[in-house]
Amino acid sequence: MPVERIQQQFRDSAATILEALETLSMPIAAAIDTLFAALANGNRILACGNGSSAAAAQQFAAELIGRYERERPGLPAIALTADTALLTAIANDYTFEQVFSKQVRALGQTGDVLLAISTSGNSANVLAAIEAAHEREMTVIALTGNEGGNVSNMLANTDIQICTPSGRAARIQEVHLLTLHCLCDGIDAMLLGND
Repeated sequence: MPVERIQQQFRDSAATILEALETLSMPIAAAIDTLFAALANGNRILACGNGSSAAAAQQFAAELIGRYERERPGLPAIALTADTALLTAIANDYTFEQVFSKQVRALGQTGDVLLAISTSGNSANVLAAIEAAHEREMTVIALTGNEGGNVSNMLANTDIQICTPSGRAARIQEVHLLTLHCLCDGIDAMLLGND
């Protein structure tokens, strides 16, 4: 394996992250405020996505319930991607498109936040979850790429889109992970103060 190819991956990632720094700082700050307000009011965060976005949703929920970098009480978060029995039952009895929306309708309450993660912005089950969240009067924070895809057209004025400025899945996912870390850090800073 040529070392130059590996180094180019690092350069490409760094360039995307630096570009995202300019465009995403404000929506990430708004998302932190939204998440903190929901948690402070006793509401929950529901997170969903497919593939690596499913893993990101689970990691985010784990860092809220457990901890990010500092000790604090657990915060209420649910990864809608984690229960394989539930996911397969819904997919089998209904359609895969409904695996998140049925959970949002059952678990989501007014004032909760849906963290919808879609690299393409076109995942049918994530789009259905956004629709269900709006029915439940929940705010949506959407992490996307590829100029937002169809998610962009579904968001309400009170929702927040954090769209990675890239069309490459690997670069989008890298920025999504950094964004999730920023969200966790921001929530902790609001709860515990800056350290």
